[in-house]
Amino acid sequence: MSRGPALAAVAVIGALVLTGCGGSDSGSPASGAELSVDAAYIPQPVSDSMAAGFLTITNESDAADELTSVTSDAGEVTVHETVDGTMKEVDRLEVPAHGQLVFKSGGNHLMFEKLKQQPKQGQSVTVELHFAHSDPVTVELPVKSATYRPAAGHSENSENSEHSGH
Repeated sequence: MSRGPALAAVAVIGALVLTGCGGSDSGSPASGAELSVDAAYIPQPVSDSMAAGFLTITNESDAADELTSVTSDAGEVTVHETVDGTMKEVDRLEVPAHGQLVFKSGGNHLMFEKLKQQPKQGQSVTVELHFAHSDPVTVELPVKSATYRPAAGHSENSENSEHSGH
């Protein structure tokens, strides 16, 4: 008869262990990496059907994640990687642990296609970033002038790290 309480104790301990593996701390809304986004913008597009978007995703956690897709009510959004001057659409890009995924002019970028209306300077476009392990992140991308370039800190660090291996 003593097996009943022992089995109940094992069941409770098992439930507590599983709860601990839930991945979401009560103080953290993301279930995976600790992600933040800054330096987001869209240069005012010259085309009424296409635009590019730029931003930096910072991962403060010990776990890498992957950007798997981007959605927006403004139109279709695809993720493009630029390697050796060649742009190609990709399904996912890594957001390294304690690192950044940088989208910048001449590099990785978001491509907006089939825009419902051309974004104008002073407006903003909302996107939702989807990740392999973390909860989605909603970001407002302000529309800047077509010639806007972010402050040096946005691109200098990533350029140095990308070119140091060459």
